Amino acid sequence: MTEARTTTGRNRTAVRAGAARTVRAIRGTRPRPAWRNWAGTVAVEPARSVSPASTGELAAAVRAAAADGLTVKAAGTGHSFTAVAATDGLLIRPERLTGIREVDRAAGTVTVAAGTTLQQLNRALAAHGLSLANMGDIMEQTVSGAASTGTHGTGRDSASIAAQITALELVTADGSVLTCSATENPEVFAAARVGLGALGVISSVTFAVEPQFWLSAREEPMAFDRVTAEFDQLVAENEHFEFYWFPHTGNCSTKRNNRSQGPAAPLGRVSGWIDDELLSNGVFRAACAVGRAVPATVPGIARLSSRALSARTYTDIPYKVFTSPRRVRFVEMEYALPRAAAVEALRELRALVERSDFRVSFPVEVRTAPADDIPLSTASGRDTAYLAVHMYRGTPYRAYFTAAERIMTAHGGRPHWGKLHSRDAAYLSGVYPQFGEFTALRDRLDPERLFTNAYLRRVLGE
Repeated sequence: MTEARTTTGRNRTAVRAGAARTVRAIRGTRPRPAWRNWAGTVAVEPARSVSPASTGELAAAVRAAAADGLTVKAAGTGHSFTAVAATDGLLIRPERLTGIREVDRAAGTVTVAAGTTLQQLNRALAAHGLSLANMGDIMEQTVSGAASTGTHGTGRDSASIAAQITALELVTADGSVLTCSATENPEVFAAARVGLGALGVISSVTFAVEPQFWLSAREEPMAFDRVTAEFDQLVAENEHFEFYWFPHTGNCSTKRNNRSQGPAAPLGRVSGWIDDELLSNGVFRAACAVGRAVPATVPGIARLSSRALSARTYTDIPYKVFTSPRRVRFVEMEYALPRAAAVEALRELRALVERSDFRVSFPVEVRTAPADDIPLSTASGRDTAYLAVHMYRGTPYRAYFTAAERIMTAHGGRPHWGKLHSRDAAYLSGVYPQFGEFTALRDRLDPERLFTNAYLRRVLGE
């Protein structure tokens, strides 16, 4: 009898311990050390955090937070410069919500868990002989974070990550799970592709994919006056065109990516390392550090930097051409302008730098995107050009960004949701025709503002 009672006691203890573990998994851990984004512009100490491994665990965590009166935000890998993912409530981390859920070759789609990084996705697609049509220039973001903030590449016919989504799964404020596509909950699907985390927490994403193809890159220097004079032609003649202008100089670096029949001709191991690691990261980081310490050296460094990268061509699978390593940390502001306004705005920006005492060590990036139908996409309803300004981390940037922002807003610019800007709902409602439709949907899905934070109160209103 004694042994039976002891065994029963052990069983009860085990059950209580298991229940406690379940509660802890749903309720989350107590505060971790401050969560910081990649650029160091945002740091938060959430009341608790949780790393769900399934949609069910995610939904349970959302319900528990709501019951406890905590707001909820999901963080990706921290590559947004804004506080879009900041919270002092429940922070949902993506580490365990990863992996391929389904590859449907007949439909031309792949479904992945929301915390999967673009790097993980692209490597998995390559193993299946598949590819995204387009992407940005880094792969560190999660698929849901990249889509939700409007991450994009450059393209004549395709650009943003969100525009390649065909379905998604969304956990809403009451803990229910919505499957969304063009035919199922289409209004939610339309908005949630670039939803800023304001409508719910995405648990999985389905992308349109295609058989893997070869992409040929042609990179070469070009004078500022030539690239601006031929901008429309360069965009029209190439599937993917972008360029960088080096402030304090009349020099640009251009990149043209177009599909190719092959064969593969990837960058050489040594030459690729020299260009992409030694020059673009190692030497450039050292030059930026010198410029930060001695601002008067920046124009001279810019002239040397703009001449350092020579012309090159190579052919490889898409993600190896679209993306490059970015190890030098910086802060960034990017605006989406009507395509027709791009050159004029860039010339105004150049004039601003020339007449000011700003010392800008980072190049200005110019990309394009076709119009899409996503309410809060920066390319919503209009052919778009993107102008992105950067400053080396730790360098004073606010005066430069503020002056550049005046130029962008004078042309009806829309700020990238994940990059620094000062716009609020009053301004944004005037440059997004479907802004009211988005906020009305938010009122319906999250009337108690479970998913809000200070950033969303500013850009979407109370």
